[in-house]
Amino acid sequence: MSVIETLRKQAAAGFEAVKKLLGDDAAVIPLVRLEGMIAAGGRQGALNLVRVEKLLDKAFTFERAPVIAIAVNSPGGSPVQSRLIHDRIRALAAEKEKPVLVFCEDVAASGGYMIACAGDEIFADPSSIVGSVGVISASFGFTEVMSKLGVERRVKTAGKSKVLTDPFAAETDEQKARMERLLDSLHAQFIALVKARRGEKLDSEQELFDGSIFTGEEGVAAGLIDGLAEARSELRKRFGEKTRIRILAPAKGGLLARVAGATADVLESRLAWARFGL
Repeated sequence: MSVIETLRKQAAAGFEAVKKLLGDDAAVIPLVRLEGMIAAGGRQGALNLVRVEKLLDKAFTFERAPVIAIAVNSPGGSPVQSRLIHDRIRALAAEKEKPVLVFCEDVAASGGYMIACAGDEIFADPSSIVGSVGVISASFGFTEVMSKLGVERRVKTAGKSKVLTDPFAAETDEQKARMERLLDSLHAQFIALVKARRGEKLDSEQELFDGSIFTGEEGVAAGLIDGLAEARSELRKRFGEKTRIRILAPAKGGLLARVAGATADVLESRLAWARFGL
């Protein structure tokens, strides 16, 4: 019997015991919404551990809930924050002995898919975009603009590797090599996490770790997700039509905070979504 099957049976048995004890046949299941670009700090609307940790903690306090549900809708972002959120979900699941069901919406790609891998089971819409197990670094170079403007760049460092990349200077072979080493290391960590969580479910005959994206339908065949389902319908199918869903989502902040969101952050977020046609 697989770990998921064992967890499912334990959850169902616990749920039935609670119903008999309390005479209540309606499950109340928290659904944590994790939506947006993943980034550290105080970026407007960004996902990071500081912003969602209390929500995750609250979800796992639902002692009578047979499972914890999480909805993911993210094009990715910070690999560190993605892993921190993933690891926090797994730590709580182990501590509270609760199965986790993840439901991917429009996109669960790159860091968004890393978070989705915290689920014991992962579901998506047939048209969802999942995967993108890769690492990206994008920047600009303004060397010709600087020379045309007659501007001289002056940078002094102690340590030859202090400057990883400089948009105002030509990129050297050494800088390229350092960046490739960094990206390869991050990519290897991502691959190891996916393999550890998805195991033998992954299609070994298919290239899954080159950054490719898949529809939800393709993701099932590839083993990246377990099935096609929407959160409410799947939870009610498993635990009864009377099942109640408690939505838990990060606070959006007041009107002033939303209006004052930094233009650069908004543009970066839009570009991240645009990579997937959204």
